[in-house]
Amino acid sequence: MSDSATRAAAAPADSDGGLSHRQVLVVLSGLLLGMLLAALDQTIVSAAMRTIADQLHGQTIQAWATTAYLITATISTPIYGKLSDIYGRRPMYLAAISIFLIGSALCGISSNMYELAGARAVQGLGAGGLMSLAFAILADIVPPRERSRYQGYFMAVFGTSSVLGPVAGGFFAGLNDFVGIDGWRWVFLINLPVGIIALVVVSRVLNIPHKRVDHRVDYLGAAMLSLGLVPLLVVAEQGREWGWTSFTSLSLIALSVIGIVLFIFAERRAGDEALLPLRLFRSSVFSVGNALNFIVGVGMFGGLLSLPLYLQIVKGASPTEAGLLMLPLTFGIMVASGVSGSMTARTGRYKVFPIIGIAAMIVAMLVWSNIGVDTPLWLTSAVMVLMGAGLGLCMQTLVLAVQNDVPPSDMGVATASATFFRQMGGTIGAAAFLSVLFGVVGDRIADSFRTAAGSVDFRAALSDPTVLANPANRPVLDMMQNGAAGGGPSLDDTTFLNHLDPRLARPFLEGFSSAMDTVFLVGGLVMVGAFILIWFLKEKPLSTQSGMQARAAEARAAAAH
Repeated sequence: MSDSATRAAAAPADSDGGLSHRQVLVVLSGLLLGMLLAALDQTIVSAAMRTIADQLHGQTIQAWATTAYLITATISTPIYGKLSDIYGRRPMYLAAISIFLIGSALCGISSNMYELAGARAVQGLGAGGLMSLAFAILADIVPPRERSRYQGYFMAVFGTSSVLGPVAGGFFAGLNDFVGIDGWRWVFLINLPVGIIALVVVSRVLNIPHKRVDHRVDYLGAAMLSLGLVPLLVVAEQGREWGWTSFTSLSLIALSVIGIVLFIFAERRAGDEALLPLRLFRSSVFSVGNALNFIVGVGMFGGLLSLPLYLQIVKGASPTEAGLLMLPLTFGIMVASGVSGSMTARTGRYKVFPIIGIAAMIVAMLVWSNIGVDTPLWLTSAVMVLMGAGLGLCMQTLVLAVQNDVPPSDMGVATASATFFRQMGGTIGAAAFLSVLFGVVGDRIADSFRTAAGSVDFRAALSDPTVLANPANRPVLDMMQNGAAGGGPSLDDTTFLNHLDPRLARPFLEGFSSAMDTVFLVGGLVMVGAFILIWFLKEKPLSTQSGMQARAAEARAAAAH
């Protein structure tokens, strides 16, 4: 970053504190690097986790590495929002990047799965601030009417990471070593050079004026929020394995309810000092907007969860290939977010975009609820474009609606709330839809085998000497011979399908495809709820002042009196 660029970012372009397009782009470069860290990390780790768990001899407890990250990232999100309103965005954003890098380094040197889970928790503490603060900083420097144009860059990073993550994760996981270090460790260590660059860029270009607000930190609210969310998130991740009605699950849910009730009392008592001030929920725009963020999170993450599984299990794609096959989704996100941002800046209207976006997501999921083993990839890809367009029209616009509804002094907590509710929706949606998937897949596979029993090709496979002599086919052959007593392959590891005779594998693929159809159908029904709710979102006129300009105007008005 040149000194001239640094000065350009630091100095306001005009007397009322606004920044020029060039100055905004300079600041944006640092924000995008920080957001790339968080967005890329989620997808790159998920693609490599199976290999990582094998290397650390912790396959049965690998879910805790994900759960630990999720818990700390979710809980820290509103805390960052509140602290940034008090102490300023720049120090909190630099702290978030630094903590994330420390966690990444610890992940890269972990020697067992428990150490990795602890290091992922540290990573999550940093990740909680990366996305929410990036949107809050953008709100400080860009008026709402122009903001959608720049939020499109964030959507582009989000979409690109969804493709690059699985590709990079599969690449590093497939290497025995790279420059003398285990290949899987680079899944985490790759964050270090990117993060260091982000630290340098942000420290030099992010010079937003901030007037310290003398508020106390709502530690009691943070503690009660943790008490309410940690048990809930643990159940969301582990409930399917424990059983949703088991004593452990029900006990944690009860503890979570108690924590949430205590959190509400703590926030009411704290008033304006609260971590998430309850007065904000008196506005229908804030309440409806965040309810939509939650529901869209449920439908989006829950529905999209099955798409990579479909590509890998049913279509036989590797994680890397599945990542590349998701490119149409990224294309849809980028085009839709760019078009909607430009039109919002030109017309000042925005409500129409989430209406169209949610409708597009419903149609996409309903079409996906009818895909099967023989569905051509071109059709799946075409629907991905539609789904991506729906996401691009919804995500940035709902954040914009919430931001436009609050005063500049609450911008951090409001932006963090949008991220928080979408993350909570995504977590609960992923858990619920995985439960649906694995709850019905066994019966669907059994139905497929009963149907296949009357097939000429399937009966021919059962008597084919080559098939009978292949040890990879033995579990299925025993299952067919002995019925339920034969057991059959475990669905916890679907790699056996790669070595199974295609005729024997077909009922498994049909069963999985049918179960995924159910998940997509449920996801579409959830989004119908969002489509009904979106009509209750009031469209407030978009301000033409950035957060900095609004605060400067407030200061001038106060001085005049």
